[in-house]
Amino acid sequence: MLSPTVDYHPQTQARVAHLTGKPLQQASVLIGFVKRTTGLHVIFTRRAEHLKHHPGQISFPGGKFEEDDGCLQNTALREAHEEVGIRTNDVEIIGQLPPLMTVSQFTVTPIVAFVDPHYPIQTDPNEVAEVFEVPAHVVLDPKQLHSCQFEFRASQHRIFALTYQQHFIWGMTAQIIQAMQQQLILLNQ
Repeated sequence: MLSPTVDYHPQTQARVAHLTGKPLQQASVLIGFVKRTTGLHVIFTRRAEHLKHHPGQISFPGGKFEEDDGCLQNTALREAHEEVGIRTNDVEIIGQLPPLMTVSQFTVTPIVAFVDPHYPIQTDPNEVAEVFEVPAHVVLDPKQLHSCQFEFRASQHRIFALTYQQHFIWGMTAQIIQAMQQQLILLNQ
């Protein structure tokens, strides 16, 4: 785990406050940083349009915990291989962020890693429509991340979003990006 860690923005958690204490499915995602000649990049996927949860949305590779995984780091590795083709030996895990509750009733643990720049891309079309990378200087720049606050059921809520080329990154993925940005600010103090 990255230490010390920051928590997710409290207004992003208001939408899932009713889930606190309920049994949620465990999941994890891989935040894969890739060293390119042009600088550090981050791997993203666009989810297939037919999926039940978050169809067509931009996400990090990842998915549900399975008993055979043993731990959430293994879940992220397995899912990255199944969805994108990233082999386990192409990944060096460097930490993780705190679990994040989602409206789809998951607790998602982001696993942070470096991925070999020569990783093969072999997508599973049942899960992934596209794999792409975004320069880390865009992902980690707080000026690139926009937010909107609104009131719903007498609570203040906040949604984060980031655009890169034709991609609109929001929801859980943008919440994780915001937490990573805050983590970097904390580490640099």
